[in-house]
Amino acid sequence: MLASAHYETLHHLQGLSQNSYNFLWGKSARNSKVSTLKLIKLSNSGDGRRLRLRFGPGRKMLKNETNPHFSKTTRLPRKRFYRARAHSNPLSDSHFPVPISPCHVDYSLHYPQLFPSSDQTVHSKKIQFADIGCGFGGLLISLSTLFPDTLMIGMELRDKVTEYVKERILALRVENPGQYQNVSVVRTNSMKYIPNYFEKGQLSKMFFLFPDPHFKEKNHRRRVISPHLLDEYAYALCTGGIIYTITDVEELGEWMKACLEGHPMFEALRDEELEADPVVKLLSSATEEGQKVARNGGQTFQAVYRRVVPSL
Repeated sequence: MLASAHYETLHHLQGLSQNSYNFLWGKSARNSKVSTLKLIKLSNSGDGRRLRLRFGPGRKMLKNETNPHFSKTTRLPRKRFYRARAHSNPLSDSHFPVPISPCHVDYSLHYPQLFPSSDQTVHSKKIQFADIGCGFGGLLISLSTLFPDTLMIGMELRDKVTEYVKERILALRVENPGQYQNVSVVRTNSMKYIPNYFEKGQLSKMFFLFPDPHFKEKNHRRRVISPHLLDEYAYALCTGGIIYTITDVEELGEWMKACLEGHPMFEALRDEELEADPVVKLLSSATEEGQKVARNGGQTFQAVYRRVVPSL
């Protein structure tokens, strides 16, 4: 596995063939004194370009070296190194750790400055905002500074995208001491494990921004907004909590609005309430998908509803 990873790196950077790499790797493996190799590839101009490779579990970066996965100017991770499919099948089996119950969520892993010890079984503060399918974390980053005293978490199914958001948050914490300590991300399937992360009435806001439309009728059961999933969301939301949805697909927008309108535990916010809510303005501007729609001159369809107690 280690050799394969080294070959992929060298093949990308140096155009090294598999046969040449197998020879060099085997030669190095047979000679325990050989810890590094100097590989030279001649360019069209005739100049040599050297790449130094250490065989083993890895090496620490030197002070004058820079991590190519991070931008030199912003010092944030570059998305091109964390690309993944636009969407994942939420009904497929994925293997990642899931807490048994909300009290088993380790807050010290997500918010180490606020919760330095994992032994705290009862937390004075709990997560209140959940961004379902958070993507590259644009909304979370904006909400973190807008609500600095509120704990929030993004829930993302794609592993590479989750890793990007983690690196982005860590980098922002380093560059902005004291900030972004209230935001985190977890790789999980929110269509299956919402009750494992949140107690009854724990959340005050849930976000579903530009979800997968699943156009085919047979795949509508994969949609993240549906009548039976709204039962779970209503369980996790406190009375008065708000659910935010937005999409650039008109049919999906009508679907989500119809589901929310038909559920007895949700009612639409009035126009004046939408105008006064600062979060509504972020729905179409904070996320990467929303920015792309705006650049292309597209139209968006949003539905914002409040969790209510159903009348008997």
